[in-house]
Amino acid sequence: MADLLARDAIRLGERAGSREEAIRRCGEVLVEIGAVAPAYVEAMLERERSVSTYIGEGVAIPHGTLGSKETVARDALAVLGFPGGVDWDGEDVRVCVAIAAAGDGHVDILAQLAEILMDPDQAARLRAAQTADDVLDLLVMERS
Repeated sequence: MADLLARDAIRLGERAGSREEAIRRCGEVLVEIGAVAPAYVEAMLERERSVSTYIGEGVAIPHGTLGSKETVARDALAVLGFPGGVDWDGEDVRVCVAIAAAGDGHVDILAQLAEILMDPDQAARLRAAQTADDVLDLLVMERS
């Protein structure tokens, strides 16, 4: 994940009044770092309307639809923390790991995230992260 997650794509003090607002913010960060075109944000919302991206332990993984791959300039991740939580269809989401993948790279990313989230202690560390270094240590350094 080291080549996918840059420090400037980690934003831990975010606020969102709704799941849609949180997804839009995730997409905006992917646009800001040059990973996707603005159209990708709508594809992320479309994906969420068809199936929830909540994966448990207070974490959601918003990403685009299969048809949105042409709007992806490069594979990347963005990690956004929502300390106040976001109501995600009845679930309390504290962290969003937004994924941009032009190919099948998201499958490996999802597998690595699942490994982290299956460990309640690591999931708690992700939710409690206060700095970009905390996130990078957990998602990148411990995986190398």
